[in-house]
Amino acid sequence: MSKSALLKSSIAKKYWMALTGLFLCLFLVGHLLGNLQLVLKTGEEGRRAFNEYAYFMGHNILIKIMAYVTYISIIFHAVDGFVLTFKNKKARPQGYAYERADKNSKLPSRYMAILGTVVLVFICTHMANFWWKQKVTEKVPLHYVRIEKDQQGQNPMTGELMSQKMTEISALTTMGLYIPVGYVDPETGEDVVQIKTKNVTDIYAPDSELKLAEGYKDLHTVVMNFFGHELNGYETNDLAWLAVILYTISMFVLSFHLWHGFASAFQTLGINHKRYTPFISIFGKAFAILVPLAFAIIPILIFFNK
Repeated sequence: MSKSALLKSSIAKKYWMALTGLFLCLFLVGHLLGNLQLVLKTGEEGRRAFNEYAYFMGHNILIKIMAYVTYISIIFHAVDGFVLTFKNKKARPQGYAYERADKNSKLPSRYMAILGTVVLVFICTHMANFWWKQKVTEKVPLHYVRIEKDQQGQNPMTGELMSQKMTEISALTTMGLYIPVGYVDPETGEDVVQIKTKNVTDIYAPDSELKLAEGYKDLHTVVMNFFGHELNGYETNDLAWLAVILYTISMFVLSFHLWHGFASAFQTLGINHKRYTPFISIFGKAFAILVPLAFAIIPILIFFNK
């Protein structure tokens, strides 16, 4: 058999489906560990931890390579799945005279194409709401904090020392320090930013080309806003409740997809043995339940913990 024929064969496609599927399972674990910071840490500590994590994921060269592998795997896995489904339908257009699908296969395995399509739609919308904003647009603000301070001064009429409250605006930099970038006007309550930025995160002195520091994008606030919070001067998402419901349903669908897909991938690759196949089956079912459940809990906790 020629190499081209092998790559086009159904067997080869099933191998690639299995390999890309298992790789995406690893991606799910890594993505979950990062997202857990949204609920395990609160306040400025949690905000800083998540934004630092997001920055690391976007700037570490090995992570960036893995990200591109992930994008390719998602596309390949989806396209391969559609092709295999089409070939199977074409090979058996009429079906058997006596067919009992409920006896011959389990429920998730019969609807893998439909379940996978729903998961793919979720991935696209999820990336549009977060990845696209983070990577492409300039809609994600800098990580700012507002610190209330006592400003000392002298009354020009009497010479007496005076004290008034002022709110200083500082930006978190990649050096781990907060640098002052402006203040809140005490009369209007509006932010007065005294620096200029380039490429969203590069902080420059207002009247020169001197780069002062590099800041973090505040993806944490974007996520919190999307799931119902009103933070750092940004209004809440009015449809946050719907976003939480759709996210939870998508994770339920992902669980069904993984229920059959995880163990099936090992079977496709020929990794079967009476000693460890039962363990793979049990581990796969636990993975299919716990990982999507953990993902679903995160937006629910965020929404109700306002």
